This record gives sequence, C-alpha cells and structure tokens, in this order.
Amino acid sequence: MSNLHLQDNPTLKNIQEYVIAMEKERGFADQSVLQPALLLVEEIGELMKCVRKSHAGMRIDANKQYSLDAASEIADILIVLTSVANRLGVDMEQALREKEEINKRRSWQ
Repeated sequence: MSNLHLQDNPTLKNIQEYVIAMEKERGFADQSVLQPALLLVEEIGELMKCVRKSHAGMRIDANKQYSLDAASEIADILIVLTSVANRLGVDMEQALREKEEINKRRSWQ
C-alpha cells in the first residue's frame, strides 16, 4: 500500500515533488532520462489513438476494443513529462512563466 498523497490544488512544484517520491517508492528513481523520454512518446501516441478513435469519420478496426480514456492518457503524459523535467533539472513553473513571456511578444496569425 502506498503512502503517497498529492495535495488538493497542487502547484507544478508539488507535482514535481510528488513524482520524485512516487518514482522512489515504485523503484524508478535510478532510471536515466532516456527511459521516461521514450515512455513519454509512447504515452502521447496512446492519447493520439484515443483522439483518433473518438473522431467521427476515422476508420478503425471494428473487431478490436479500444480504450477512450483520454483523461487517463493525459494524466500519464503529465506524470512522465514531469519525470523527464525532474531528471533534467527543469523547474516546470519557472519554465512555463519564462516561455509565456516570450510567447506574449509573438504575433499570432
């Protein structure tokens, strides 16, 4: 049984700290950045499969059962993206704020 608890209304810092504790508890803390980076691409692919299956007019295998749990796939992406950020020493909130200051000055057409 896990003792992990993600507080209500977590900040990005709280999420990063939670993922660090979660990876320690589950035995993933010693992985290099390569493992979660590759997993991130896989998880994005799973979300895109969800999107494709839910989009009217897209052809799918009628004999195969597909999961349409986009929320679960998005949660997986957030967890794995956070794992990558942690391994690279990226403060996700600071990175978001800095990037948005750049984006605000761009001209979007």
